[in-house]
Amino acid sequence: MRIGELARDTGVSERSLRYYESQGLLRSERTPGGQRAYGDWAVDRVIRIQALYAAGLNSRKIAQLLPCMRDTDGGPNERATPQLVDDLGVERDRINRLIADLVRSRDVLDEAIESASVVLEAD
Repeated sequence: MRIGELARDTGVSERSLRYYESQGLLRSERTPGGQRAYGDWAVDRVIRIQALYAAGLNSRKIAQLLPCMRDTDGGPNERATPQLVDDLGVERDRINRLIADLVRSRDVLDEAIESASVVLEAD
């Protein structure tokens, strides 16, 4: 698949896909005309990259992590290290703290909505 197709299928800009390649997060073959060509596996890879960015990981950490994850085209390579596992545990803990903060914020909003609703019903 060409870069435009991958962009369309994933909702990620072509510019971002080229950036992912430059950071070692994504790889492509080149056609005889020099255009990028990706396998079907690339859709899942880009979706994973997007999820990891959304979780707050930077491209360096994502580049370390991706080879340890399974894509639809097979298993991970052997680049996982004890340090990487520790680093990922730290990232997971950070995300869990963010989730807890968001839940507390939602609870405060729920209370405010309930209070406001009672006031409106009394009028």
